[in-house]
Amino acid sequence: MLTTLCWVAAVPCAAWALIRGLGLDHGPIIQLIAFTPYVTAATLVLAVLMLALRRWPTAVLTTLAALALTAMVLPRALPDADRGAGGGPELRVMTTNVLGGGADPDALIALIRENRVDLLAVQEFTPDVAAELDARGLATLLPYRQLHPINSAAGSALYSRYPLTETGVREHTSGFAQAYGTVTVPGGRPVIAESVHPMAPWGLPVLDDWRADLENEPRATPGGPVRLLLGDFNSTLDHSPLRALIASGYQDAADVTGNGLTGTWGPYDGSLIPPVQLDHVLADRRIRVESLRVLHLPGSDHRPVLAELSLPRED
Repeated sequence: MLTTLCWVAAVPCAAWALIRGLGLDHGPIIQLIAFTPYVTAATLVLAVLMLALRRWPTAVLTTLAALALTAMVLPRALPDADRGAGGGPELRVMTTNVLGGGADPDALIALIRENRVDLLAVQEFTPDVAAELDARGLATLLPYRQLHPINSAAGSALYSRYPLTETGVREHTSGFAQAYGTVTVPGGRPVIAESVHPMAPWGLPVLDDWRADLENEPRATPGGPVRLLLGDFNSTLDHSPLRALIASGYQDAADVTGNGLTGTWGPYDGSLIPPVQLDHVLADRRIRVESLRVLHLPGSDHRPVLAELSLPRED
């Protein structure tokens, strides 16, 4: 009976490592794969237990799975020496999902002031949110903007301290929309910034939309314009579509600063969900990531992400 139980535990661990390693996240596993860091910790515990019980076949299988998962997960908790080139002016960026207006607008304005935010990306942006933020002085703090409010979770916005040009809205086939614009900081190269928010993979009917939205995100252009994506990606670093996007020439700011296991979505509105990292700042590798912090915004199920970046110098 004990040996059978060991196999019952070992096989799913090995399957999880295989699915994650080969990028086979399709169907219902898409939601579950977000919790890979927790599965990694559990697999390590199981491996030690099976070794102690001397159940050698299952111990070997579970140990191999634990080592593979650890190799995939642990690096994001360790800061990288290479965080991009930079060398130019500083840009402090923040992204926040305001839960369709559920977030406290006064608290958000306070975060912007306290952290001297230069560029703000907002998701689940509604007309009421736009009015509440302007009533509290956001137009004075961040006067340049590209707004696309929608009375649902699909709206987004981009606010900037510096001029925004070539603004527009990316519309996904799911109906979700993303505000974008080119921000120009004195002494730095222009940066195309976008407030990212693909469809969430909340159930089987929308999984194709989730994948299509992520595939529709702008790829990095290493030989062209400098790009910056920030927002609620509804994906973790364990989802293969997000990894493919990063591989085009981005770096994940949380990953390279050693904050890649810090949760940004989960129990913050009272839901009993283990925290996972859905909110990201993806920076062109010509941008240097100096630091990253995860903040707190009352009323939202997401936590804002604040990153300090060093832009490439103006040509």
